[in-house]
Amino acid sequence: MKQLILGGARSGKSRLAEQRAQATGLPVALVVTMVPGNDTELAERVRRHQADRPADWRLVEAPIALAAALDPLLQAGYCVLVDCLTLWLTNLLLLECDETLQAELDALDALLARVDGSLIMVSNEVGLGIVPMGALSRRFQDQTGWLHQRMAAICDRVTLSVAGLPLEVK
Repeated sequence: MKQLILGGARSGKSRLAEQRAQATGLPVALVVTMVPGNDTELAERVRRHQADRPADWRLVEAPIALAAALDPLLQAGYCVLVDCLTLWLTNLLLLECDETLQAELDALDALLARVDGSLIMVSNEVGLGIVPMGALSRRFQDQTGWLHQRMAAICDRVTLSVAGLPLEVK
């Protein structure tokens, strides 16, 4: 089953995804798309997330080549949890290379169309507010909305998390 869990900041989406991953009974591979770099606040968030997760979960970092990271994990029978698509998309947009962006989006579409398995993807819903003023911010919001539409069409289940409550969309 392929799932997409959307929500705003602190909406409970990651916790819900982790609960669903554990409930599958499969070994879990967590694919993270954010690398904190020199940001100490982000590094502390990463440390807290790591402390909260089961120690036996496999961790894979995939800030750019998400489909390439997912493929072997799905084929190996893991429940794969991706957290999160919006950070992955941000990494791609910051490369300022439209060809790489499109190639990675196409690779993810192709992978998800041909591979069955347990996949849970988390992403931030950013389209419920005002249209941002800056060009990059508007592009991010547009690309995120289109990515969510693509993933929702492929996924078997789509959930919107609001205030820690899951709202089933599909």
